[in-house]
Amino acid sequence: MNTPEAWDQLETRITKCQECPRLVEWREQVAREKRAAFADQEYWGRPIPGFGDRKAWLLLVGLAPAAHGANRTGRMFTGDRSGDFLYAALHRAGLASQPEATDRDDGLRLLGAYITAVVRCAPPANKPLTEERDRCRGFLEEEFDLLTGARVVLALGGYSFGQVLRILKERGHPVPSPLPKFAHGRTVEMGKESPAVIASYHPSQQNTFTGKLTPEMLDAVLRHSRSLAGDG
Repeated sequence: MNTPEAWDQLETRITKCQECPRLVEWREQVAREKRAAFADQEYWGRPIPGFGDRKAWLLLVGLAPAAHGANRTGRMFTGDRSGDFLYAALHRAGLASQPEATDRDDGLRLLGAYITAVVRCAPPANKPLTEERDRCRGFLEEEFDLLTGARVVLALGGYSFGQVLRILKERGHPVPSPLPKFAHGRTVEMGKESPAVIASYHPSQQNTFTGKLTPEMLDAVLRHSRSLAGDG
């Protein structure tokens, strides 16, 4: 049930999780050693809960926190170039109250959108192991349960796209078999009782600096998401 108590309990379980020794060691090492540019800041150094509107119609799912982004600030896609790109797009789409995301106290609010990730701890080389992904799965499933109004899931990257489809399939949704392959803009619609799933390139620096993902491309995906949801 979507209640403040249920959300608070989920957030507590996420931030206290110690299930993956490799990830615990890495996130804490990064928080101790820090990047020179952030040497005077206290890193969060714990798992990252989801962030946004708890009555969202749009659920965005990323891969994992960035070592010096969310692992530093304690909020999804906050404090790094990926977040700068993503939140600017959400602001243009009317889904964020401001285009910048610098820290957890910057006043940013999401409007009709909620952002989470497949894995909640920053992984070495940004590559979680399969067993780490699977241990984190329950948190994402709980968010699916709580976000009863989510009509569209926007998967940021192939890793997230695959995991979202696997979870929906195992929860009884009519996901095509074999699973659809990732392609930017690919849309999987499964009827009125299931959320639509849209794939987008991840807003990583590798993708945005090379032009593989442009602001116009992400804007188009967000417009498509709104159209599918029947929201404006």
